[in-house]
Amino acid sequence: MEEFRKLTTQEKALQINLSRAIYGSFAEIGAGQEVAANFFKVGGASGTVAKTMSAYDMKFSDAIYGQCDRYVCEDRLMRMLDHEYVLLPERLPHRIETTRFFAFADTVEVLNFERTNQGHGWIGLRFQLRPQSEPNDCILHVKMHDNDPLQQQYALGIVGVNMLYSCMFMSDTEAILMSLMDGLTTRRIEIDMFQLSGPDFKHVDNRLMALKLVKNGLTKAAMFGPDGKVMQPSDELYKKNVLVLRGRFRPVTHVNVDMMLTSRRHFKHEPDVDRSKIVVLTELTLNDLSADGKIDEKDFLHRADIICSLGQNVLISNYFEYYRLVDYLSKITRGKKIGIIMGIYALQKVFDEKTYVNIRGGIMECFASLFGSNVKLYIYPAWKMNGGEGLFSLKDFETELPPNLKNLFRYLMDNNKLEDITDAKINNLHIISDNVLAMIRKGESGWEKFVPHKVEEAIKEQGLFDYPYTKEIKQVSVATSS
Repeated sequence: MEEFRKLTTQEKALQINLSRAIYGSFAEIGAGQEVAANFFKVGGASGTVAKTMSAYDMKFSDAIYGQCDRYVCEDRLMRMLDHEYVLLPERLPHRIETTRFFAFADTVEVLNFERTNQGHGWIGLRFQLRPQSEPNDCILHVKMHDNDPLQQQYALGIVGVNMLYSCMFMSDTEAILMSLMDGLTTRRIEIDMFQLSGPDFKHVDNRLMALKLVKNGLTKAAMFGPDGKVMQPSDELYKKNVLVLRGRFRPVTHVNVDMMLTSRRHFKHEPDVDRSKIVVLTELTLNDLSADGKIDEKDFLHRADIICSLGQNVLISNYFEYYRLVDYLSKITRGKKIGIIMGIYALQKVFDEKTYVNIRGGIMECFASLFGSNVKLYIYPAWKMNGGEGLFSLKDFETELPPNLKNLFRYLMDNNKLEDITDAKINNLHIISDNVLAMIRKGESGWEKFVPHKVEEAIKEQGLFDYPYTKEIKQVSVATSS
């Protein structure tokens, strides 16, 4: 059997040019016109390109698309698409019945002369799958990692061709997503935001697409808000005070909520925290989403539904170690304080030197990232394990450490890098989410008292986590087993 061969950028551009039904405009700002250039270079561009332009000057850009606070942002991209798309049927009425119109736009910041900035850009495509149909939108945000502005432009040109080709010729959403990187690697381009919407893609849950960005290695972190709308982390968290709670949230219990609320109370009273710029994140790592190495997408959406019902932002990341997460966030927050909410037993793992055996600088190198960027850890207590009595908190933590780490712990305490959550609701500490989940799935009564009311409502109304188990189903099950 002949192996499937991916088309090159040139072959994709030529196939689009030779398709008489596909016709549209290109508007590119900030990185030349590399996407449109690919269609001109392969020949037959008259079959695809109605117009190509670059409103490079800010005054010209404002005159065409309206004023904007930032020129490389989603708002500017959407204004470009809004303006360019309506011109096509307006100026080409004779093609409406036979043509699938599209408007491609990008607004980009490539590497500057001093190499002091992060190359990035917003890329969008408004397109029809059938003549005279309502259009769909595909929106991306990319980070460009080439150390040469010309190479960044070339990479952007490849992504643009891939985007137009996949949206026009592919139907599977994950295939569309993955094909965007054809001819590239994540060392060159990182896609950290992807959104597909429109009448032909009503079935697409973009929260799931955010998960697939991380799962498939296109980025290390993706984000969506309580309304389910995907976000670009660098935009949403830029120069913000970020407070993060990592967990499995399967489901969210009273303990999770109290960890968040009590830590937020402590965080907002820090002298270097601006209360108006606090962003609280609930973080799900790929590790927490897969028990056996496989990610259950249905289970992920159940958790997302519950977290969103509580009005929380969700960050999906591939940063299993806390110090990697902090290193990622600190580049975005630009020195603003970061708070990490953590259970006391999770802190034990942080202080376990075995965690860092493969790191050249060991625990000291990783602690430099974890604690060196205006970061503070808020430690939630737990009941003592292994026959111990009473609460286990930071007051007892030092006694559990090996002698070589005690001074390091004292240093962090003395420099206000660790803080006990002393006002925790200890009456809830017996609640374990795995036990609650088992009760829900077995149809046992009483699980409701362990979760917030909104979580209970979401589980019952949406049938999350296999709820409900009716008496009829149980009776059938019993009869079958007997």
